[in-house]
Amino acid sequence: MHQYLFYIGDFPIRAYGLVLSLSIILATGVGYFLTKADGRGYEKYIVDLGIYCGVAGLLGARLWDVFFFDWDYYGHHLTELLNVWQGGMAIQGGVFLGVLTGVWYCHRHHLDTVHLMDVLAPAIILGQALGRCANLLNGDAFGAPTGSSFGIIYPTTTLAYHTYGDQPLWPAEVWEGQLDVVIFALLLLFRTTNHAKGQCFALYVMLYSLARFGLEFLRGDYTEKVLGLVTSAQATSITAFLIASIFFIGLQLYGKKPKKIRTNPGHKV
Repeated sequence: MHQYLFYIGDFPIRAYGLVLSLSIILATGVGYFLTKADGRGYEKYIVDLGIYCGVAGLLGARLWDVFFFDWDYYGHHLTELLNVWQGGMAIQGGVFLGVLTGVWYCHRHHLDTVHLMDVLAPAIILGQALGRCANLLNGDAFGAPTGSSFGIIYPTTTLAYHTYGDQPLWPAEVWEGQLDVVIFALLLLFRTTNHAKGQCFALYVMLYSLARFGLEFLRGDYTEKVLGLVTSAQATSITAFLIASIFFIGLQLYGKKPKKIRTNPGHKV
């Protein structure tokens, strides 16, 4: 594990930033493929949408962490608000602001927002999976001590080592990335069914919320409990799961099945 790949003068090129950038690029590429296969011509918007949502997602992830988890520190160190390499990116905040930005963009360009959210849901979770690879390389979003010889021992330069020393820690971010890949495949399979518009995105929220809720029991970077019961990420997961479940069931009962748009085989889209 190398946090710093190389230096340009005194400026470090970090594995975290490189892989995080790669996650946005690849998620945008998958989104382009999915929208082109969908046949509505939305692929011409995807690169711009990926840039807007990617930047908004990074900003939302950072601000969510700062204000909900680390304000006691950053309230007195405002100049370090954007120092993401210190650790501190909340994926739930990234998804929240990224999706809001996507909704704004779709409204501005008169796109079918809910349909596009369905199409892009697999690309979003794939981006999250690659983002967890960045967390691993940076030594943040780490697990709690396992109490045994099993686990990850992080380099001395990482936040994980500064927190727990050379104790083996649960590979929480690794397992979350792997579960995200499973969710990616499940969403692709669900997209082949005759689902109602909006159900695929609701399913994405449900599945990720379940995965995040369970893995929070293994996390070691944030241990404070809300009302002494669950972590703030678990509370967010419960809320998101319940809301998404209501929408999923309601859409199943009352939602309209989208009409498939088929292109002429001889016509290039």
